[in-house]
Amino acid sequence: MTMLDKMRQHKGWLKWSLALVVLAFVVLYIPAMDQGQTTGPNEIVAEIQAYEITSQQFQQRYQMQIAAMQNTYGDTMNEQLLRQLGIDRQILQQMINDRASLVEAESQGIEVSDEEVAAQIFAIPAFQENGQFVGEQRYEQVLRAQRPPLTKTQFEQGLRETLMVEKLQRTVTNWMSITDQEVEQTYRHRNEKVNLQVVTLAASRFRDTVTVTNDDIASHYQTNKEAFRIGERRKIKFLLLDAEKIRTDTTVPATDVQRFYSDNIQQYTTEEQIRASHILLSTEGKAIDTVQAQAEEIISLVNDGEDFADLARTYSEDSGTKDQGGDLNFFGRGRMVPEFENVAFSMEPGTVSDPVVTPYGIHIIKLTEKTPGTSRSLDEVRDEIVPQLKFQLAQQETARQTTVLSEQINTPADLDNVAKEFGLTVVESGLFTLTEPIPGLGLAPQVAQAVFQLVDGEVSSNIDSPRGPVFATVTGIEEPYIPTLEDAEDRVRETLVEEHSMEMSLERATSISGKLRTARNFSATAQTLGEETTETGLIARDANIPSIGVNPEVEKIAFELPVNSTSDPIRTDTGTVIIHVTAREEVTEDDLLTVKDAFREELLNEQRNTFFSAYMDQAKEDMTIRIHSDVLQRIVQ
Repeated sequence: MTMLDKMRQHKGWLKWSLALVVLAFVVLYIPAMDQGQTTGPNEIVAEIQAYEITSQQFQQRYQMQIAAMQNTYGDTMNEQLLRQLGIDRQILQQMINDRASLVEAESQGIEVSDEEVAAQIFAIPAFQENGQFVGEQRYEQVLRAQRPPLTKTQFEQGLRETLMVEKLQRTVTNWMSITDQEVEQTYRHRNEKVNLQVVTLAASRFRDTVTVTNDDIASHYQTNKEAFRIGERRKIKFLLLDAEKIRTDTTVPATDVQRFYSDNIQQYTTEEQIRASHILLSTEGKAIDTVQAQAEEIISLVNDGEDFADLARTYSEDSGTKDQGGDLNFFGRGRMVPEFENVAFSMEPGTVSDPVVTPYGIHIIKLTEKTPGTSRSLDEVRDEIVPQLKFQLAQQETARQTTVLSEQINTPADLDNVAKEFGLTVVESGLFTLTEPIPGLGLAPQVAQAVFQLVDGEVSSNIDSPRGPVFATVTGIEEPYIPTLEDAEDRVRETLVEEHSMEMSLERATSISGKLRTARNFSATAQTLGEETTETGLIARDANIPSIGVNPEVEKIAFELPVNSTSDPIRTDTGTVIIHVTAREEVTEDDLLTVKDAFREELLNEQRNTFFSAYMDQAKEDMTIRIHSDVLQRIVQ
């Protein structure tokens, strides 16, 4: 560990050490900085027994997850796509799981003593110096340096809860073990690879050659009537609070823009930075006067014109920077210990300091560059702030109007009365099934699900939809029925075209498979037969195979075939394929010997996590867990 690392430990180390130790809990329960909240900070998103997850807690975890995914996948991973993937529900479920684990730990009487918390704190590198605890003052300084700052109580409570869950998991899973045979079999299964050449005969290429007669359609319909049954259909009358219209009509007061700018000035400010070099002389085990005298001599050499970088390479005892001539690169305030930082930031470029004493020794500092801090004015960032606040205000107004309407809509007649009073429109839809878009509203699965549970004369409470809250009542129900041949003709025709296309794909594959199995050159022979070949490169199990995707049946055959052999035609969801194995990469005994112990631990942890997850699924069945979807929707919409 270099001296520079130590000097920066209260910033750099903490980012990973705290993330690993307490991310699951500190992130959940430390209040977030207010950035773009659209709900009250204490609105309840979910309840687990006596515990609550507030909108503020969820927003912080949600924003961190989005930022992490965007850092990994780039701008293509935007919030709209993440919502389509259901990331909000996944994050909330993880938060619920975390809290449920605490509930279960408490129910099992698991406790964590103050001594155990202290031992864990003392073991975190960010709180150590020369193998010893840095002391209360530095400990609290490190916690305050976080964004948002942490108090001792917050940090230690999060750490205590983490340790409780770890104890619960050990109690539940420590009996588990894994044999050498399981380790070997699993490692081989995961790491064997094959290289395939693939001929793909997609059914879609044969569609245009398929002929379906009216007799074919009639015959298939008579034989398979039940397959064409139409499910229950309903039509509704609904009132929509159009969130986009509310947003468009919303005006942001200038005072709100100014307040947001002032409260979040750090977003628009770049801190002052300096670049410096240093020569470090350690005082450990030495007389301070002797080291001080050596520092004065080196400063004299600098003043006599000797190169600072050369002197650093000769005299500096900071192994991390001496080879670079003592260069520390650019850094801002808070990155170095105060004694060093106060001097460095007071210097002018090109100057060399007097000896500077810090807990790490005596430093000679040379300032090489200084970059002043900058701040973007309100006028420069106004166009960034206004849309954020407009969205927030619109969400708040939507929530307010939803509450007002909820109090006044109790019967179907209330829909028309309220619409007239508030200048809204009531829409009557056509018939739709549970899985179809709702005429006049579009695809809204939550609305469809809710209205298919309503009884005659009942009006729904507000239902979230992609366009805003909806109040609805059922105006007509059509029971499931088997359509006439005339009504079902198009569906029957499409079914027959798909079936015949698949059959033609298989027939074509069968007609060429004999020549491909006996070919010396699979790819060349396929080409002479008018077919293209795709090569996968070495792939392991569960890989995405080009033009096929992840296909367990194709994978099974691929890993069973000897090298230089060809499969029979294999049916897939979209056609037929023929595969040829050109190479196989086996796992050697040396490979196993090298990774066996580490892989055993990895595999055992996987099995323990899986078992613990199943255990918690069972435990949660006895817990009262409520999710407030309306609050969640407002947060992420």
